[in-house]
Amino acid sequence: MPVHLPPWILDHRRTLGDRIRDRRMHQNLTQEQLAHRTEISRDTIQRIEGGRSDARISHLWLIAEELDTTVAALLDE
Repeated sequence: MPVHLPPWILDHRRTLGDRIRDRRMHQNLTQEQLAHRTEISRDTIQRIEGGRSDARISHLWLIAEELDTTVAALLDE
């Protein structure tokens, strides 16, 4: 049975995805390159950036490391 999340959680997911996409593009990386460097599937990167999936904390650590930032910076409100 699907879980229906409140709109504010969906907004936070989209904001997180936007921050990851912005930092990735600032470093001139494609989703494919980020996926290869982090060993996270491109589909997962795409879902996280699109706000369609909750990101695992381990994925956030890997992404933050590759993008020269911190998990806190990606999640900062």
